[in-house]
Amino acid sequence: MFESLSNRFSGAFSALRSRGKLSNADIENTCSEIRQALLESDVALSVVESFIAQVREKSIAALPTLQSGTNQAQAIFEIVNASLVEILGGAARRIRFAKNPPTVIMLAGLQGAGKTTLAGKLAKFYADQGNTPLLVASDLARPNAVTQLQVVGESVGVPVFAPELGNGVGDPVKVAKAGIEFARSKLYNMVIVDTAGRLGIDEELMQQAISIRDAVNPDEILFVVDAMIGQDAVRTSEAFLNGVGFDGVVLTKIDGDARGGAALSIASITKRPIMFASTGEKLSDFDIFYPDRMASRILGMGDVATLAEQAKKAFDTDTSAKLEAKFASGEDFTLEDFLEQLQAISKMGSMSKILGMLPGAGGMKKQIENIDENEIVRTKAIVQSMTPIERRDPKILNGSRRARIALGAGRKVSDVNNLVDRFSAAQKMMKQVRNGGMPQGMAGMGLPAMPKTAAVHTAPKKKSKSGNPAKRALEERQ
Repeated sequence: MFESLSNRFSGAFSALRSRGKLSNADIENTCSEIRQALLESDVALSVVESFIAQVREKSIAALPTLQSGTNQAQAIFEIVNASLVEILGGAARRIRFAKNPPTVIMLAGLQGAGKTTLAGKLAKFYADQGNTPLLVASDLARPNAVTQLQVVGESVGVPVFAPELGNGVGDPVKVAKAGIEFARSKLYNMVIVDTAGRLGIDEELMQQAISIRDAVNPDEILFVVDAMIGQDAVRTSEAFLNGVGFDGVVLTKIDGDARGGAALSIASITKRPIMFASTGEKLSDFDIFYPDRMASRILGMGDVATLAEQAKKAFDTDTSAKLEAKFASGEDFTLEDFLEQLQAISKMGSMSKILGMLPGAGGMKKQIENIDENEIVRTKAIVQSMTPIERRDPKILNGSRRARIALGAGRKVSDVNNLVDRFSAAQKMMKQVRNGGMPQGMAGMGLPAMPKTAAVHTAPKKKSKSGNPAKRALEERQ
C-alpha cells in the first residue's frame, strides 16, 4: 500500500546521502519532497504540516552537532523515522482484558469497511492464543449480515450468538445484552459484538451504536476503517469519535494498492492508536499494528521482525529441531523434508508479500512482481505425487517413475527432471556447508570462507605422475 510513498522517501534520502556535508537548504529541499509525497498519499494536510514542521525543526537543530559525511544524512533519516513512528501512534497497544470475564469488544465503522470479516479475524487471533471468544451478531440491518457472521465464525471455529435472523428484523440492543449474558453463563472469556455499519454519517444508526455501547459497557470499542478510504478517513473518524467514541483503530485492506493516507492520518488526528491491521484476504492475515515496523516499511527498511514472527508461527518447532538434528548428524535432506518446508512457507502467505518485508524490497520491485506465486503449488504437486520411498531416495527415479509422477501432478516430465536436478544440487551444497566448505558458486562473492571444523579431515591432494618412465619409477620408490 505504501509503495509509492516508500519510493518517494527513498529518492529523497538517496539525494541527501549524495550531498556529503548538509546545509539548511538541503534540509528544506528534503522536507519539501517529503511534504509533496505525503500530500500525494492522501495524508491529511494538518498532519503533513505538523510532521514537516517537527522534522525541519529537529533536523536544523541537530545539523551543527553532526560530523560531515554520510552520518549527517543518516541522522536526518533517524529523525524522520522517529517522527513517522510518532504520528502512527508511538508504541503498539494491546487489548485491555477485563478483571472479571468476559472482555467485551465492540466493533463500529462504515458499511463496506470489512467489519464482519474483521470480527472473525479478531476472534481467530485470540482463539489461537488460548482464549474463548464468542461472536455476537448485532448487525440486524444489513441484508445477510447475520448469515455472513455465522459463516465466518464456523470457518474459524468460533461460536456465534445469533438469536435473530436480521435483514431489518429484531432489536440489536437486546441481542447484544443477551449475548453478554450468554457468554457469562457459558464461561466465554471474550465477546466480540458486530454492529451495523452505515453508508455515511447516519444519525439513526449512530444512535443505535451508542445504545449498544451503553447497554453492554464494552471494555474496548474498535473503529474499523478501510485503509483505502483516503481523505474521508479524517471526517468519518472524527464523527465516530464524537458520536460513539472509540479506544482504538483497526485498519482493513492494508494490502491494497491505495495511497495509504488513512493510516498516517487517523492516529495523529484522533489521538487513538491503530491497534490491529488486516493484511490480506485470508482469515489468518491479521496482526497487531506496530508503528515502528510500519515506519520501517515506509522508509524502505523492510519489516524483518514481523517476517521472523510469521516464520516462527509457520515452522513447527519439532520439525525444525528434527531438521537441525539431521543436518548435524550428516543425514541427507530428503524431498519429504523439502515438502514440509514448502508447506510451512505457504502458511506465511504469498512470496511477494514475504519478499516485500525484506530491507531494500523497493529496489526489487520488478523481480517481485514477476514472481510466479503458483510455482510453490506446482512444486508441491510434483513431490506429493511421489511415493514415500521416492521422496526419501530420489536416486531410484528412473524414466517410468518420472513419467508417472508427471502424470499425477499434471506436469511435464521435464518439470520433474528440473526439480530433481535442482534438489540434488541443493543436497550437494548442504553437504559442502556441513563439511565446512564454501558452496560452489559462492566463492568470489565477497563472502568469507567457512572455517574447517576439527572433526572434518580432508584427504591430502594427490600428486600428478611424471610422464618420464625413469622419473616415474623414482617417484614410486620414494
